[in-house]
Amino acid sequence: MASLLFLLLLLLLPLSLLIALSLIVRPRPTRVPIKGRHVFISGGSSGIGLSLAHQAASAGASRVSILARGAAKLDEARASIRLATGIDVSAFSADVRDFDAVKVAVDAAGPIDVLICNHGVFVPQELERQELEEVRFMVDVNLMGTFNLIKAALPAMKESRPERGPGSIAIMSSQAGQVGIYGYTAYSASKFALRGLGEALQQEVISDGIHVSLIFPPDTETPGLVEENKRRPEITKILAGHSSAMQADDVARKALNGIKSGTFIVPCNFDGFMLAIATAGLSPQRSFIMAFAEVFGAGFMRLVGLFFQWTWYGLIEKWHAEQNSKYQLLVLVPENKFCMLC
Repeated sequence: MASLLFLLLLLLLPLSLLIALSLIVRPRPTRVPIKGRHVFISGGSSGIGLSLAHQAASAGASRVSILARGAAKLDEARASIRLATGIDVSAFSADVRDFDAVKVAVDAAGPIDVLICNHGVFVPQELERQELEEVRFMVDVNLMGTFNLIKAALPAMKESRPERGPGSIAIMSSQAGQVGIYGYTAYSASKFALRGLGEALQQEVISDGIHVSLIFPPDTETPGLVEENKRRPEITKILAGHSSAMQADDVARKALNGIKSGTFIVPCNFDGFMLAIATAGLSPQRSFIMAFAEVFGAGFMRLVGLFFQWTWYGLIEKWHAEQNSKYQLLVLVPENKFCMLC
C-alpha cells in the first residue's frame, strides 16, 4: 500500500506542476501566420536570409521584401526566388547602420507583418589583438542595425494590428549569444545584447499583438562562414570542432516554425535545445511543456555546462602549454643557450 501511494505521489507531483505551468506561462500561446502576410527580411540576399525568403514565399506570403547592402546580390536573390516560387520579391539596398536609409527602405516596402532581423557580421579574433574598429563594426551592424530596423518598422507594424492579425519581430542571434567562446569576444557581446533587447521589447509590444522571437543558430554553411574560418584563432577552431555546421535551409525552416508559433527562444539543433534550457533564466515562455523541461532540466544542464567548461578550459590550457613548448624550442640553440636574437 505504501509503495502504491509513493508511486501515485510521484505521478501527481509532475502532473500538478504541468497543470500549474499551463496556467502561469506568459505570454499565452499564439500562431503567427505567414500565408497572406508581408514578410520583410534583412540580410536577405544570401545565406539564412535568402533561405528564409524562399521559404516564406513558398509558404504563401503575399509579399516578401529583402534588404541588404549589395544591389547585385539582391538582384540575384530576387531572380532565384522568382524562378523557384513565381513570386516577385521587393529588394532594397541599404546599410542597417544608417537609420535614415533603413527608414526609407521600410517606408517604401509598406506595413510589415513579420520582420526578420537576419543581418549580421562576424570577425573572430582575441580582443587583445583585434582593432577597435572591427569591434565597433560588429556592434554597429549586429546590435545597432537591429535597433535601427525595429525602430523604423515598428510604428507601421502597430497600426491596425488587431484587424491584420498577430505580427512578429524575429531577431537572428547565435549560439554565441548564449555562451561565450574564445575568439568571439566582440561578436558574443553584440549577440548577447540582442537577448536583452528582445526580452524588454516583448514586454513593450505584447499588448499590440506583436510577438518577439530570438533565433539561436549554430555555425551555418553560408558564404560568411567561409570568410569567418579564415580568421578564426586556432583555439576557436579546436573548440568549434566539437559541433557540426547546419545547412542554411534547415536553420531557416527551424526559424520560420519558431516564428509561426510565437516562440521566444528558437533553438535550431539538439545542442541549441540544451542551451535553451540551460540559459532560460527569466525569458518569456509560451509552452508549458517547454517550461516543464526548463524547470526539471536547469539543474542537470548546469552540471553538463560545468563539464563543458572543464573540457574547454582544459583544451585552452593544453594549447597554451604546447605553444610555450614550441617557443622554447625555437629560442634554444644547440648549445642549450638562449638565442638573444630570436
